[in-house]
Amino acid sequence: MAHQTLYRMYRPDKFSEVVGQEQVTKPLEEAAKSGKIGHAYLFAGTRGLGKTSVARIFAGAIGCTENDLYEVDAASNNSVEDIRTLTEGVYTLPFASPYKVYILDEVHMLSKGAWNAFLKTLEEPPAHAVFILATTELAKVPETVQSRCQVFEFKKPTRAVLAKMTAAVAKKEGYTLAPDAAELVAMLGDGSYRDALSVLQKVIAGADGKSLSREAVEAATGAPKREQVHALVSALALGERGKALEAIEKAAKADVDMKLFLELVLEALRATLLIRYAPELRASLADELGADEFSALEKFAA
Repeated sequence: MAHQTLYRMYRPDKFSEVVGQEQVTKPLEEAAKSGKIGHAYLFAGTRGLGKTSVARIFAGAIGCTENDLYEVDAASNNSVEDIRTLTEGVYTLPFASPYKVYILDEVHMLSKGAWNAFLKTLEEPPAHAVFILATTELAKVPETVQSRCQVFEFKKPTRAVLAKMTAAVAKKEGYTLAPDAAELVAMLGDGSYRDALSVLQKVIAGADGKSLSREAVEAATGAPKREQVHALVSALALGERGKALEAIEKAAKADVDMKLFLELVLEALRATLLIRYAPELRASLADELGADEFSALEKFAA
């Protein structure tokens, strides 16, 4: 049997399991409870935020069974003919549900002709049809379509939210993810639940034991080592330009991801400044960074 990804294993099955999208889940849950169901919804947000998962949860909440749920990849089914085939099927009654729900992913990829063919059905669908359109590029969805939908924008999670989520998933899998390791996983996840869990899965696959350190994350992902980051931060803190250039050169020769390297340096500099000038934040920073990282940056801040 094929191994299931962590993202699929821990995909939410109900509204209460969706993390950090209350501005979307609360009104949808209320609509499902009250029976005030719209005919068209538009979910917008960057990749890996749970748009499709929430669409499935909403479909289930309004009584749609698997036989009456249709998922369409609009990126590969974007022609006029594809949309005409879809809209013809809309008018047949559901098999065993009060609604037929159509989830169209990456809907901004539809051609202009496909949008024109879809518009009338979207404007005047049969009572049993509910459309949920999902897009990572809201600006590319025609305004004529947006105006006919209830639009919900999904927010990118903060790094703290991603770190907490990945640590919780690691625990469920029987691993302990160190706070500074969770922070790095969250950074590598780049605001995406799916990407953060993909990083975690890679780390777990290469783990020697049940304790996952920051070094384990670095080894599994090719992220810059802490020492490389600290070398540049130390040089900058001391005003040693020659050593700073040397640290950058060494990192480049080590074939690290320089964009990520600079992001980590900026993060460390930010934390160093906060340690020095905002003593009231020291406790929260210590929790966020982990004892080893906090101790190292504390020396730079002195």
